[in-house]
Amino acid sequence: MNAQDSIINLKAGNAKYIADQMLHNHSDSNRRVSQTGGQSPFAIVLSCADSRVVPELIFDQGIGDIFVIRVAGNTANPSSIASIEYAVAHLGSKLIMVLGHESCGACGAAIAGGDNGPNLNHLLSFIAPAVNQSNSKNINDVVNINAENQAAALITNSKIISDAVANNGVEIVTAFYNLSGGKVDFH
Repeated sequence: MNAQDSIINLKAGNAKYIADQMLHNHSDSNRRVSQTGGQSPFAIVLSCADSRVVPELIFDQGIGDIFVIRVAGNTANPSSIASIEYAVAHLGSKLIMVLGHESCGACGAAIAGGDNGPNLNHLLSFIAPAVNQSNSKNINDVVNINAENQAAALITNSKIISDAVANNGVEIVTAFYNLSGGKVDFH
């Protein structure tokens, strides 16, 4: 599936999710068994680890449909980039989505600043540029800027991903998930 078809598929799934008409396709024992020999997800989603943001549900997808990497603040750190490289190089996925969301706690912590301990400080260092770029320091503005920054980092920090974008039809998009209504705004 090419990137544009993947976007259409995700938008259709999100519309079902919003309307409470999810089909839950690819979620039964037949699908589990069919995926034991390998996977071929049509999209890669770099999402926040927030428990309210579940890409498989938000896009009404099942087992093997999307390759999801979840990390607070949807940060493109070396581990998440490596996971995305794997999906691009070995699974044939043509779409990479960086999915930010309303009221992201990691972005809120980056805005607040302070010492959060070495591990969280390291994670927040990936979000700090978005805070610095935001004129308003509004959390949702920071979330959107951060998603754009993380998408750019995928290209800057990975030859595998940048080559796939330049030569193999891979596209990177950003999106914003609205917690209350469930709608995903594609950018």
